[in-house]
Amino acid sequence: MSQTISPKDLSHLLPDVIQIAREAGQRILEIYHSKDYQSFVKEDDTPVTSADFAAHKIITQRLPELTPDIPVLSEEAADISLKERAQWDRYWLVDPLDGTQEFIARSGDFATVIALIENNRPIMGVVYAPVSGVTYFAYDGKGSWKIPEMDEHIRIHTHKHETAEQSISIAISRRQNINNMTKKLSPARNYELVPLGSAALKACLVAEGAVDCYIRLGPTGEWDTAATQCIVEEAGGRILSTELEPLSYNERETLENPNFIVLGDESMDWQEILIR
Repeated sequence: MSQTISPKDLSHLLPDVIQIAREAGQRILEIYHSKDYQSFVKEDDTPVTSADFAAHKIITQRLPELTPDIPVLSEEAADISLKERAQWDRYWLVDPLDGTQEFIARSGDFATVIALIENNRPIMGVVYAPVSGVTYFAYDGKGSWKIPEMDEHIRIHTHKHETAEQSISIAISRRQNINNMTKKLSPARNYELVPLGSAALKACLVAEGAVDCYIRLGPTGEWDTAATQCIVEEAGGRILSTELEPLSYNERETLENPNFIVLGDESMDWQEILIR
């Protein structure tokens, strides 16, 4: 295993990474509007489309041009052993099309997601939503931001609860089994459920204070949380497993996440709210 590298400020790469995410997202949007794409089922029974592969191709060509010394791990080319990945102290972690089911269902709730991992933790995150044109981004120690229009940068923050009596707003998947999810919640509180598609976009709702949390039960990959972990943490929140343990990156053979929760206000009594 390689030596741990010293942290290096790579925030100057953000404009280029945002542009790469937008290029990939615009290609997805072209395919989305044309309705001319192929759909396949992967070995894990999840869908993938020619739009996923088109975005993957753009990102995995452009990132090595930007940073030739930093490897790229994409969901669509994730068959890389831990032995090889363990040599990476810094790497790009990519979900070319987060929300493939939403793309197929034509809900518009999908995104292109790029993260930079350093010493097993996300230090940069970019999420681009092609249909709305909104970009979210963050860098370690430099805050979390939203660009609703091309030149407008708005700093975002999570919502902080003032009283325990306030209802808790929760972003959930449109395809989430609501009964399974509500079984995880204390009946002593009131909840408002907000359905949305892409996992990354739901986490970004927490980051900008539009909802209090996002609970995800079911399989996800490390590429689903890396970029938004940086965005959420820089906005004042956390992403933890539903056991309230930190997530890990590039430390296990499997790249699958545990069930997780995106918290806007960590000071709330989540030990009491979540039934484990």
